Amino acid sequence: MTQYFHSVTLDYEKCKGCTNCIKRCPMEAIRVHDGKAKIMEERCIDCGECIRYCPNHAKVAVTDKLDKLEGYKYRIALPAPSFFGQFKDQEHIEDILNAFISMGFDDVFEVALAAEVTAYIVHRHIREKKKERPQFSSACPAVLRLMQIKFPDLLNRVTPVLTPMEIAARLAREEAIKKTGLSKEEIGTFFISPCPAKVTEMRCPITAKKSAVSGVIGANIIYKDIIRHIAKNQGTGRSGGKQRATKLGLAWGYTTGESRSVNFNTTLAVSGIHNVISLLEEIERGELKDVDFIELQACTGGCVGGPLNIQNLFIGRMRLRELIKKYGEKDPYFDEENLARLYEERLFEISEPIQSRKIMLLDEDLSQAIIKMERLDKITSELPGLDCGACGSPSCRALAEDIIRGMAFETDCVINLRERVKILAEQILDLARIVPPSMAGMPNRKKEEGDKDKGM
Repeated sequence: MTQYFHSVTLDYEKCKGCTNCIKRCPMEAIRVHDGKAKIMEERCIDCGECIRYCPNHAKVAVTDKLDKLEGYKYRIALPAPSFFGQFKDQEHIEDILNAFISMGFDDVFEVALAAEVTAYIVHRHIREKKKERPQFSSACPAVLRLMQIKFPDLLNRVTPVLTPMEIAARLAREEAIKKTGLSKEEIGTFFISPCPAKVTEMRCPITAKKSAVSGVIGANIIYKDIIRHIAKNQGTGRSGGKQRATKLGLAWGYTTGESRSVNFNTTLAVSGIHNVISLLEEIERGELKDVDFIELQACTGGCVGGPLNIQNLFIGRMRLRELIKKYGEKDPYFDEENLARLYEERLFEISEPIQSRKIMLLDEDLSQAIIKMERLDKITSELPGLDCGACGSPSCRALAEDIIRGMAFETDCVINLRERVKILAEQILDLARIVPPSMAGMPNRKKEEGDKDKGM
């Protein structure tokens, strides 16, 4: 059986079995049985939707802790572009970067800078390869996992370029090797993540055999430490030169930033995993053939809406835009010649083809699958179609599928169960009214015998 790693996990003690999560999960990967939620590992894409909507905080993202830094001689922080939008009063980007050094990192490499490299490579690839339109972004691992399961026929349209996180780790490690003379095993690269999908991507990469990222630390874990060190460093002077990303890379933190950076006449940006699913369904039907590039983000609003971020996505987006206005206007760190060299060397193209994950098959045998599908349709037609979730499955069709797979019973539907109980109760009452011929008149005879006894 295939083993899956997932950053999103269930805190069993906190789960109240409320069924909120099963209605929000885009993959129908959660069931509630015996009063507790259960995540179906083969379906989960670690998008974090259940984390947002669980009122009991029973869904949690497992990320690396800061003590993992101790395993490396040279530690590099890789903050995501959205991370800079989490701070009040628009702290200078240099202050945030310096705070990483103050708290124990040896260097900082902006993922926003790697995003600029990514955009250039994607632009050249689409312009020169002349592949079927539209081409999709490869930046969001939750979207890629969604496509592996639900839209495998569209995987060939994903641009074969590594994520900015992966490119940042490789560029940062290469710089550190030249600077320190250490081996790559002695250099740790740590991504500061807005979402759990990045943790899963680091542990089980889709587009590479092994990730260059050493660890993924949640933005929610490191945020307070950065705030404390920003305050601690005030008045000590600001050491500059660490910020190298321009507005093009920083804007990747919110929706439309990537598509604008890729720079094609016809682009589209879609955020929110349910909106992404709706769009991909349209494209499967043959729509949007005139669009060159589509930016797809699982989190509403883009990475600023990640479930591991601190601020409300609208506040985070506003603050990030303000930072870009103040500090994003600068000359690109990588000039055209360097970017062209990186493209020609093909160092940042995916090394592993993105494979489909066939986890929704009813049966490996086609004839059996057809039989089960007919039974699935029959069971679904007999269910009320309310999709209430009271059975512990997200929809009536999902319950029918669970019944086919042996994970549930038809009596799990409380609506149908109520009707069956009502019918059974009426049948019992009808039976109670029927007196067998051999017992007919017995109550009257007993009464007569009792009256005789009283008269004696």
